[in-house]
Amino acid sequence: MFKGYFIGMQNYLLKNISVVNEGKIIASDVLIKNGRIEKVASLIETKDQVSEIDGSGQYLLPGAIDDQVHFREPGLTHKATIYTESKAAVAGGVTSFMEMPNTVPPVFTQQLLEDKYDIASRTSLANYSFFMGTSNDNTEEVLRTNEKKNDVCGVKIFMGSSTGGLLVNNPLSLDKIFSESELLIATHCEDENIIRSNFESLKKQKGILEPSDHPVIRNEEACFESSFYAIQFAKKHNSRLHILHISTARELQLFGNMVPLKDKRITAEVCVHHLHFTADDYARLGNLIKCNPAIKASHNKEALWEALLDDRLDLIATDHAPHTWEEKNEPYEKAHAGLPLVQHSLLMMLDYANQGRITVEKVVEKMSHAVADAFQIKDRGYIREGYHADLVMVNLNGETKVSKDDLLFKCGWSPLEGKIFPASISATFVNGNMVYGNKGWNESNKGQRLKFERN
Repeated sequence: MFKGYFIGMQNYLLKNISVVNEGKIIASDVLIKNGRIEKVASLIETKDQVSEIDGSGQYLLPGAIDDQVHFREPGLTHKATIYTESKAAVAGGVTSFMEMPNTVPPVFTQQLLEDKYDIASRTSLANYSFFMGTSNDNTEEVLRTNEKKNDVCGVKIFMGSSTGGLLVNNPLSLDKIFSESELLIATHCEDENIIRSNFESLKKQKGILEPSDHPVIRNEEACFESSFYAIQFAKKHNSRLHILHISTARELQLFGNMVPLKDKRITAEVCVHHLHFTADDYARLGNLIKCNPAIKASHNKEALWEALLDDRLDLIATDHAPHTWEEKNEPYEKAHAGLPLVQHSLLMMLDYANQGRITVEKVVEKMSHAVADAFQIKDRGYIREGYHADLVMVNLNGETKVSKDDLLFKCGWSPLEGKIFPASISATFVNGNMVYGNKGWNESNKGQRLKFERN
């Protein structure tokens, strides 16, 4: 269908395609011109030179925006690079990402932050933004990010266990950041003291720990107490707080759905693995699904689904966190925490749509619209005239088998291997460029730095 369409930047006319956007599915034509969506109408005719694509039987979605990924560059490139992981993202219909600061060195200065943007400008196939990192000692440097509030996605605070000095547990540092940051504050919420106490108690009791102990150590209480703590700071200062990867039923009482997303000061996300796996899966997958916060008992998964559908949970992300096969196959206590999921997150959610658990329209809302709204991303996340043409063509009657041979993220393994999804990604456009189509690639144009519209 796409033969001959990978020659430089082109304009495209997509004909007879089912457009999924803003709660509706409408048969339409879409004209892509100069990197933007020029026109969306039932019938488009143009005298401009375009590459015409017959979209019959295909669905057109705004590209997914993943607000939480770990692409490991710089310093951990044996696990991943911005190039490899952005390529995997694009293959999975993810056109923009926001990446976390726990690289080596951690992103504790404005210069280190800009260094990552420089790498991405040269290598990323998807659009990109990077969080500013926080420690107990770099508060003034963090607040300098206010000068870039329309150029940086947010400030990241690890309010639970982390590495490289990223844990922030000084109340004075937290209070200053929450009171003075003009950017969205994204938090990883797990209480360090509770985790350590649980670990020491279980270690004394059992001696040798195993993967199924992970949700016992990093339990519901650790998540709830930390999320509650963050929310108290946010309410005190009317901060813009976004709590990452909610994983427990108990935390859901902290969030409401009575006001529109655009008016919320406190938002929450759920990750695909917490919607997909439960603690029962440790018996089969062991450390492969070890992640922080932990995948927990099945009642949490059911509660997360309910909250996603009733809008207490605002958006869906991956927390894509690749580690090498060797790092995941260490004994439990040494095995690294994190799952590589960015290549299959959209397919995972479309699979649930196929099962009737969620609609395709709701998938688009939670993976595209809501992310753009929550982060106030400029001109992305919707299929609207004038917006950047970040688009994904999906065949809902297709088939994708997760196979090691087809994995594009550098670590080369997936906890989903062998899974067959009843859909396939036909093409992905980033800024109007068909970067991926029919398993072919055009890497001549790189992604763009995300811009934000904040007062």
